[in-house]
Amino acid sequence: MKKNTMKKLMSLVLSAALALSLAACSGNKAETPAPSTSDEVESTVYKVGICNFVDDASLNQIVENIEAQLDSIGKANNVTFDISYDNCNADAAVLNQIIANFMADEVDLMVAVATPVAMAMQAATEDNQIPVVFAAVSDPLGAGLVNSLEAPGSNLTGTSDYLDTNAVLNLIFAADPDAATVGLLYDQGQDSSAAPIADAKAYLDAKGVKYIERTGTNNDEVLLAAQALVADGVDAVFTPTDNTIMTAELSIYETLAAAGIPHYTGADSFALNGAFLGYGVDYANLGVETANMVSDILVNGADPAATAVKTFDNGTATVNTEICDALGLDFATIEAAFAPLCTKVQTITTAESFSDLG
Repeated sequence: MKKNTMKKLMSLVLSAALALSLAACSGNKAETPAPSTSDEVESTVYKVGICNFVDDASLNQIVENIEAQLDSIGKANNVTFDISYDNCNADAAVLNQIIANFMADEVDLMVAVATPVAMAMQAATEDNQIPVVFAAVSDPLGAGLVNSLEAPGSNLTGTSDYLDTNAVLNLIFAADPDAATVGLLYDQGQDSSAAPIADAKAYLDAKGVKYIERTGTNNDEVLLAAQALVADGVDAVFTPTDNTIMTAELSIYETLAAAGIPHYTGADSFALNGAFLGYGVDYANLGVETANMVSDILVNGADPAATAVKTFDNGTATVNTEICDALGLDFATIEAAFAPLCTKVQTITTAESFSDLG
């Protein structure tokens, strides 16, 4: 009896042990995590602060193309450009606060759109040497931003929209060989206008052509200056890449067109906003190349001090065909006169921004 009882107990113990063993094996198999098949690598994030000087067609076009190109570069290289954008609207106090905000946010690089922003960022980064890439600075050497275009020498480099003033003035006399008086319309406070206006005076003096200077620092003053040039009886008006006049163009173009005075300017955005002609760089391409420089510094470790300032071919003439008609000029004749002096002659119609052209 005792033997049978003992056998039964042993049988029960063995059965229980076997069951536990099988359960344990089964449990271990279920809890084993599946091997990961993902090869994803976390994206590197670079913080970029972009400050625009004023709200105008050319500078806005630059910003839009910087942002789009950085987005494209980021997707292609598995990096993220975390962009903070602001516009100081030509207010020095606001500009300094924007830069302070960028620095407090510990951005990896700042982008300065236009000369005044670049100069403010240069002063603010003198000690910390945060890299700065400027865009649309007409005379970076004259503004004291770089030691040379080939070797900037510090923490700043970028793109220049240098204007070939003589090339623009050549177009005035190609269209009107008898032009006797040229108006010079600009803002004396704009660094980008200083060298081109001096060049224009030298050109006109050598040609024996009279010039009349009119200046303004805001829209109202620019309108008064344009009205004064009409009263002066000028045959044409020249404006370099002056942000103040660019911003005011929509307010003055009808005044000049109604008086039969063509406005020759240093950027296609002037023509977009109603000037007869804009001559200079492709600002969309300038924005793309600025973004490429930003990426090269942040992603590839390029040194701003040794990264040459990028300049562009200034050979494109943009003619506003609506203003051409309003001035009583035949576009085919104008195109034939301009073509030998330009890389390209293109047309545009009046709008507030390039995106409005559809």
